[in-house]
Amino acid sequence: MVNPDERQPGIAHGNGRTPTQGRSLEAIFELESPTGRDFDNPRHEWRRLFSEVLGTFFLVLVGAGGGVVGAFSNGAIERAAAVTAPGLMVLAIILFMGAVSGAHLNPAVSIAFAARGDFNWRRVPGYILAQLVGATLACLVLWAMFGKIGMLGATEPGPGVSDLQAAIMEFLLTLGLVSTILGTASKAQNVGTIAALGVGGYIILAGLWSSPISGASMNPARSFGPDLVLGNFDHYWVYIVGPIVGALVAVAFAYILRGRGGDLSARRAAQGMVGTRLQEDATAQPSSGEATA
Repeated sequence: MVNPDERQPGIAHGNGRTPTQGRSLEAIFELESPTGRDFDNPRHEWRRLFSEVLGTFFLVLVGAGGGVVGAFSNGAIERAAAVTAPGLMVLAIILFMGAVSGAHLNPAVSIAFAARGDFNWRRVPGYILAQLVGATLACLVLWAMFGKIGMLGATEPGPGVSDLQAAIMEFLLTLGLVSTILGTASKAQNVGTIAALGVGGYIILAGLWSSPISGASMNPARSFGPDLVLGNFDHYWVYIVGPIVGALVAVAFAYILRGRGGDLSARRAAQGMVGTRLQEDATAQPSSGEATA
């Protein structure tokens, strides 16, 4: 006996629309593709943007703060500590709110995820704006607390280092960083939250050996905050061109290593899971001992 409450495909109901039409209209209303089940619910986008602002704020507070506190304390913060702290902060951010927004914290990472097919290009401008706002707020807090000392932790080419040399260094460092991020997010090498160790560890490693050359920014937002508050963008192009080109080359290398992107594991890592259809699909999957028929 057929349950009259069951909705059959292709049959109109009380609202005059079929279920398929209803889902399509709802998808259009929410600015998502009617067939894109992997696209997140835009009603939760404010949470993701806030997550990017907050995460980038903490990252830049620690990254730029090392130089500021070092200057304020007459050198009590050594270089090794200053470059280790951002990596540990990124590790913590990924663990405590990576599932909300993907914890990009970096325009180069957002662009790389989109170019890889793991993240929708429509969301990239909002993420980048949120990251720039978070970085600027962190530097304003440091300025209010300590004044404009230690160049507010600005990333600059080291003494005797040309802009071109610094840009090449930023390219190489970001190539490695984004390769690590894309690799640990992919289905082939996905290691879940342990990926935070790989990403945080790479940031520390990069800073330990290369910070005297370029500051080991690898992040246009990280460099934007201090430069904006100081009103000095003389070297900022280094920290746009180097990281973004490095990120795009990392996407090309990921294609060579693993083929096309866009697998479910990578999309979950890039987009976050809160309020998404990816989350619904994951929770709806039956357990190994559950009947599927």
